[in-house]
Amino acid sequence: MLRHVPAAEVDAETAQTSGMQRFAAISNAMTGSQKLWMGQTHVKPGMQSGDHHHGEAETAIYVVSGTPEFVFLDPATGAEDRVIAQPGDYLFIPPYLPHREENNHPDVEAVVVIARSTQEAIVINLPSLRG
Repeated sequence: MLRHVPAAEVDAETAQTSGMQRFAAISNAMTGSQKLWMGQTHVKPGMQSGDHHHGEAETAIYVVSGTPEFVFLDPATGAEDRVIAQPGDYLFIPPYLPHREENNHPDVEAVVVIARSTQEAIVINLPSLRG
């Protein structure tokens, strides 16, 4: 059956990482989803998330507003790298890739929509990008 989740009903009771707020919209608890998780993340101006990865989940991101920066370890070199995204951009984060989100804009909240290939929001918080 088709399920409708109004914006006012997204759920903040999902896996969290410091410095950001995640909201679940499509999950087993919210809609009965068996293979997909979808929601949104907000990072306030001047904030950054803690370092983390999403386990076995592939993560797709769509930037709604702000200019979020995604900091990660380049698997080929082991060096820290950064992607600065704009509204309308899409990003793909592969499984187990340590990363963090930063919002270095002084006034605009960064909001992104997230879809994951696993049914729930897997979040493994890390002490650093190197684990």
